[in-house]
Amino acid sequence: MQQSSPMAIARILDANLNRAREGLRTVEEWCRFGLNHQHWAEECKQLRQALAPWHQDDLRAARDTPNDVGTQLTHPQESQRTDVRALLQANLCRVQEALRVLEEYGKLRDPAMGACCKQLRYRVYALESGLLGAKLVQKLRQCSLYLVTSPQENLLATVEAALQWGLKLVQYRDKDTEDQLRWQRAKDLRQLCTQYGALFLVNDRVDLALAVNADGVHLGQQDLPIAVARQLLGPDKIIGRSTTNPEEMAKAIAEGADYIGVGPVYATPTKAGKKPAGLDYVQYAAANSPLPWFAIGGIDSGNLGEVMEAGANQVAIVRAIMEAPDPSQATAQLLTQLGRINS
Repeated sequence: MQQSSPMAIARILDANLNRAREGLRTVEEWCRFGLNHQHWAEECKQLRQALAPWHQDDLRAARDTPNDVGTQLTHPQESQRTDVRALLQANLCRVQEALRVLEEYGKLRDPAMGACCKQLRYRVYALESGLLGAKLVQKLRQCSLYLVTSPQENLLATVEAALQWGLKLVQYRDKDTEDQLRWQRAKDLRQLCTQYGALFLVNDRVDLALAVNADGVHLGQQDLPIAVARQLLGPDKIIGRSTTNPEEMAKAIAEGADYIGVGPVYATPTKAGKKPAGLDYVQYAAANSPLPWFAIGGIDSGNLGEVMEAGANQVAIVRAIMEAPDPSQATAQLLTQLGRINS
């Protein structure tokens, strides 16, 4: 075995510091501009900044790109990315591999460097789990129209009519039906949503969501804490929270909700006796919410325009579809107004 060369070690460290920081910046750009996710974008930035002090001038001076045999090495998989998820996965793996190299070779330069890169690698693992585990949330971000069901005889037919016109997000809401029938309806709706490639959430009941393998739950202010629901459902499922004011919004964000409901915008029998939050709260959400949010409460095709003017581009609907004479036509009209009708 040859004696280690300080110049070779310096080149290894320089190359992998570049590799790690470039990979982190690639991921950071999607977190910032693709997801509008402040926490993940900030974590990427902090990771880059934690590496920066180790990238010292003598390491940069050791760089010898013209004589680096590795610049000619490539693989067909490197020349294409099938989608953003594949791009993120590739760059996160790149960062993790680089940090492992930095951890080992950094010990030869400064034990503190090795220890630092080890801890940074663990943070990248956590970032990967959160970011790539959020596939369902990324899909939710693309849903402009959210159907919240109400109990009725033709439940499945009504929901299917909406799904046929491009609806991609359904919540099963039923407060009073006995559990055996509620489980059967949830199971049937879950199968229907899977058939049409739509997300399926359950209102309130985490146990029911687990029983039918729903994509997540929507929780009211008096329901389980989000942390408890997350522990039961796991990191990949969607958890939404109803909010009626800025204080409830801030709490939902702090507790880790994936999205929030904003309303009720107008008076609605679904929330009997509940004072409307009004368009002012819609405007507040548009200006302040870092999470996806859905305006909800008494919205229909007649008032949707003013809700959108207040800043909403995602809305949740109950009666305007569930009680419509023609649910297909109602869904098509709402999606057209929202500008997101699917081909």
